[in-house]
Amino acid sequence: MSTEQPARVSADGMTALGTQIFTTAGASQDEAFAISANLVNSNLSGHDSHGVVRIPRYLMWERTDNLKFGQHAEVVVDGDTFAIIEGNKGFGQVVGKEAVDIGINKAKQNGIAIIALRRAGHLGRIGRWAEEACANGLVSINFVNVSESNLVAPFGAADRRISTAPVTIGVPNPGGDDFILDFATSKVAEGKVMVALRGGKPVPEGALIDGDGKPTIDPTAMYGDLKPGDVADPRAGAGALLTMGEHKGSGLALACELLAGALTGSGTTGPGVKTHNGMFSVYFKPEILDDGHGFASGVKDYIDFVKSARPRDPDQPVMIPGDPERKSRADRTANGFEIAGAAWNSILDAGEGLGLDKEQMSATALFK
Repeated sequence: MSTEQPARVSADGMTALGTQIFTTAGASQDEAFAISANLVNSNLSGHDSHGVVRIPRYLMWERTDNLKFGQHAEVVVDGDTFAIIEGNKGFGQVVGKEAVDIGINKAKQNGIAIIALRRAGHLGRIGRWAEEACANGLVSINFVNVSESNLVAPFGAADRRISTAPVTIGVPNPGGDDFILDFATSKVAEGKVMVALRGGKPVPEGALIDGDGKPTIDPTAMYGDLKPGDVADPRAGAGALLTMGEHKGSGLALACELLAGALTGSGTTGPGVKTHNGMFSVYFKPEILDDGHGFASGVKDYIDFVKSARPRDPDQPVMIPGDPERKSRADRTANGFEIAGAAWNSILDAGEGLGLDKEQMSATALFK
């Protein structure tokens, strides 16, 4: 039943509901589960911006041929240590994982791999792919862009010219928790603004400008005024996201566009609505650069040293990148996670539009 109250859902229940929605929309059972499980993993990791709030948008993109069910990664240029992979606008949770698996397998066999993935559907939380590389003992460096997702103003500009352009670096820590650095080069991911639009956590100060280039925290600067039932389109507003770190984040975003967009052949961002991701990734075994100096102990010892620093707030221990996600997963797996009322309603409405019953959908997903 629709309500403006937040809904607390379980991971398994929400995965089952997402799988049901995507199979009803035309995906195979395996593909629907892969998409849904990936979105739920983002919620569990504390990244609601890349979680199930995206279900209605994914369905809209599939209806408008911006995403395609049933696609797989196509290797168009292949070598022992490199590949160019065509994503064919397939769901990133499928073609992205396939591309990552190719990179991991090549690096495990040959020490290093460079993978250029182009024209993939939304790849989700990129940190997930770095976690998979680390689980296989590999360092990974990933640059991502979003073609035709002109959302972010470069430093000093009032107009949009770049995408949110994530950067992710994973370093395995054989003696402890892995280092997973994962961030959008915009001050916040676009999905966080969408969460705010749907009644979730507000947009932080300094993350948005309006159409006149003035600071704002109003998410409609990105989406314009929505009517009931509208799917939020971040291209509809006159404002823009800002980059993190001012000129430094702006420069890093441009690097993502050039590496993940231009070099892969996926295309740099600009006006349009047919978005897709490009990802330029490097995977390698640490052993190929370890001449006996003890990489593994060096990583563990330094991470332990960093985390031993006195916290400014005794209730907030010093963390490394990857720790907040691990902490969130432990809590949310056990206790479920909340979805803002408006976002929950948009998911139920999307399912109802496919012929599913709202009461049954709620019964499937809600935390018991």
